[in-house]
Amino acid sequence: MNIDIRPENTPPGLEGSGFFATSLDKVVGLARANSLWPLPFATSCCGIEFMATMASHYDLGRFGAERLSFSARQADLLMVMGTISKKMGPVLRQVYEQMAEPKWVLSMGACASSGGIFDTYSVLQGIDRIIPVDVYIPGCPPRPEQVLDGILKIQELAKNESLRRRHSAEYKEMQNAYGLE
Repeated sequence: MNIDIRPENTPPGLEGSGFFATSLDKVVGLARANSLWPLPFATSCCGIEFMATMASHYDLGRFGAERLSFSARQADLLMVMGTISKKMGPVLRQVYEQMAEPKWVLSMGACASSGGIFDTYSVLQGIDRIIPVDVYIPGCPPRPEQVLDGILKIQELAKNESLRRRHSAEYKEMQNAYGLE
């Protein structure tokens, strides 16, 4: 009995009996996409929806994000959920700066994305004013299905990002626009 077991989503490459060759970018991208370590920065009701996404019914662990990291130096995905006051802005920026490259940012919910219904002097009107954001998840609060969709979009970014992108002139220009080094 000869059973042919093949991986479903292999990157394009040369393969034969006992070997598979592809580009380093594709292999590293595949590893990054399927082993995200999220750092949840939750301040309000969006955090509760994230907890529901992590629970058994939706199980975020199926997407390679099983291990939550509560240390910025061990995380590569910053998930900002809820209302961010202007006093918390410097703390959020410090957390972002402590993360190692490559890093991605997901803004979850109306409050983190645009200040939500709190159009006041004390609430930051979108975290993209202090740190760059890769994916926005709309809603107040967003459903767990939307959170999963946002994670899948981050995975696509991680999988398709070139190893050289972080050293490109465009990336350095974007970092300089935010006052980051």
